[in-house]
Amino acid sequence: MPADRIAAVRARVGARGFSAHVSAAVERQLQRGLLEELLVENERQAGPIPRETHDRAARAFRAAEAPADHETGSPAVESGSAVEEDAWRDRRAG
Repeated sequence: MPADRIAAVRARVGARGFSAHVSAAVERQLQRGLLEELLVENERQAGPIPRETHDRAARAFRAAEAPADHETGSPAVESGSAVEEDAWRDRRAG
């Protein structure tokens, strides 16, 4: 891992929390990989998700994130943005 990332993690969680933080990040990445595999397999078996369904789900996720962003004071994530959706579709097609 690059030294600047190690320093950033330690600055955020402290030296004692480093291992737990990295372990949790690895777990999330593994889960994302498994989810992506399941989505690909589902699409292979059932065909692509209809555009209308995809758009409805993207709107629902944005709506669900908005209250959480407001509570934490963090800026809204561009989840469901055209750029993000295109990148997701490109990964799935590739």
